[in-house]
Amino acid sequence: MCSICNHTIHQAQHNFGWNRDFPPALTARPGETILFECMDSSGGQLGADATLETLANLDFAKINPVSGPVFIEGAQPGDALKVTINKFHPSGVGWTANIPGFGLLADQFEDPALHVWKYDTASMAPSAFGPGGKVPLKPFTGTIGVAPAEPGLHSVVPPRRVGGNMDIRDLTAGVTLYLPIEVEGALFSVGDTHAAQGDGEVCGTAIESQMNVELTLDLVKGANLKTPRFTTSEPVTRHLDGAGYEVTMGIGPDLMTSAREAVMRMIDLLTAEHGYSPVDAYMLCSVCGDLRISEIVDMPNWVVSFYFPRIVLA
Repeated sequence: MCSICNHTIHQAQHNFGWNRDFPPALTARPGETILFECMDSSGGQLGADATLETLANLDFAKINPVSGPVFIEGAQPGDALKVTINKFHPSGVGWTANIPGFGLLADQFEDPALHVWKYDTASMAPSAFGPGGKVPLKPFTGTIGVAPAEPGLHSVVPPRRVGGNMDIRDLTAGVTLYLPIEVEGALFSVGDTHAAQGDGEVCGTAIESQMNVELTLDLVKGANLKTPRFTTSEPVTRHLDGAGYEVTMGIGPDLMTSAREAVMRMIDLLTAEHGYSPVDAYMLCSVCGDLRISEIVDMPNWVVSFYFPRIVLA
């Protein structure tokens, strides 16, 4: 599958958290390219034939597996791991769910909901959703990071200063990511691959999709990064800009409250004008709409906007 890769990390070589004491699945030299066989965030529990019953029986102990870890020769605390994202190998199947108790509007959407996506891995054409919607696809990895210095097992759910479950939709092919290293060898892992997501991932899931990914791992000695950073090689929104946006806002003294308000008003718009049920509109917002802080200087109120790409509705 990868003619230029030096190594392969197979699906069976995964963990469900971060731990500086995990034995490496592989030792690699700086500059080598590795094919990672990643699992989706359900750990393979939600596939093409998944139903609401499957979702109800989800084993949360198997959520968000990460493939690895990889020990990088010469990596020391204070260095940075340079991760070049080369290519994704999508599976053609994905899912989006409203999981009770999870998501920005969990108090309003208490019942489970599930949409199973199927897409063409050659064309990566927009995938259909609901009454006329077509979501442009752009694969990326949601969870990518290195082991923290603190001993013990750490949950894979929250992001950390060494990376992890950051869910940044722009960590796609062509991007270079820099991660602060806190332990010898870095102990790098990756997983939680997505076919598309909006900034904010508001319902808690994107188009969760099993993929393999080719990464080149290198070192920047003595970088002393405090938090991750990355460089993109092209514009990050052009695939969604073609028909403009519908934009709703939340305005008030609390950014979280304003974010919720902006998303709620977009759900109102999609249900009233485009025929979506509220929960379908919520999931659609999660996979292709973007939360943005539009203004944060005019006390006492701040503005959070929610941008929904009209190309999805065209």
